[in-house]
Amino acid sequence: MEINQAVIALHALAQESRLEVFRLLVRLGPSGLPAGQIAEKLKIPPATLSFHLKELSHAGLVESHKQGRSVIYAINVKGINCLMGFLTEDCCQGRPELCAPGSCDPAGKKQTKKRKSCGKVAEK
Repeated sequence: MEINQAVIALHALAQESRLEVFRLLVRLGPSGLPAGQIAEKLKIPPATLSFHLKELSHAGLVESHKQGRSVIYAINVKGINCLMGFLTEDCCQGRPELCAPGSCDPAGKKQTKKRKSCGKVAEK
């Protein structure tokens, strides 16, 4: 990933509603959700949601496809992996375990997942 692409992706995530949409879609995985259901779950007006989904799509973090009369939005796994790889490419002087998600607990919540050294997420 080039730095300009990373800036676009990070800019897309640097807005509260878009970050909420992104996190919802990450939880749902590749199956995604129709735009109307996303709007309903997150209490975002449809016109506003449309703008946010366009920004996330432009950033390569979300993709869409038609299913009947609905447009389904889902995470773009490749886009997310590219961004994460770009952000952690030179992580911790060759010690990627220092960058594991469990190493940051800002809300004082107990982490339920940890990252293995191979990059796969597993339950504790």
